[in-house]
Amino acid sequence: MKTYTASAQTVERKWYVVDAAGIPLGRLASKVAAILRGKNKPTFTPNADMGDFVIVINSDKAVLTGKKLEDKFYRYHTGYIGGLKEIAYGKMMAEKSDLAVYEAVRGMLPKNSLGRQMIKKLRVYKGAEHNHAAQKPEELKLF
Repeated sequence: MKTYTASAQTVERKWYVVDAAGIPLGRLASKVAAILRGKNKPTFTPNADMGDFVIVINSDKAVLTGKKLEDKFYRYHTGYIGGLKEIAYGKMMAEKSDLAVYEAVRGMLPKNSLGRQMIKKLRVYKGAEHNHAAQKPEELKLF
């Protein structure tokens, strides 16, 4: 019996719109990362990019549970000596909520060239409008 292995050339990519209003950030990120990887398809192949395009709207209305707005920090390094910076998630969700959603999804993808290819299929917008109407995206209900 032969094993079917899908290739990235044969995959049909769809566009999905996800409304982040009222959804916890981690739950949203894990569902979006699974769609970007292609785990929702029966032809999922771990070593190929089989995923679909995802548009996340209303990222400023995503929520963090508990006391994460005060206690959790987004940390990054500038590359210079002593260049460790941190931003509280309360400030980040108020000013750069699209970056918070983007980084949460990026952290749940593979840390290799395949993951860098997958994250390019993600678009995040603060408001309810996006400029991808020509792709005819489907509304996707996560919860």
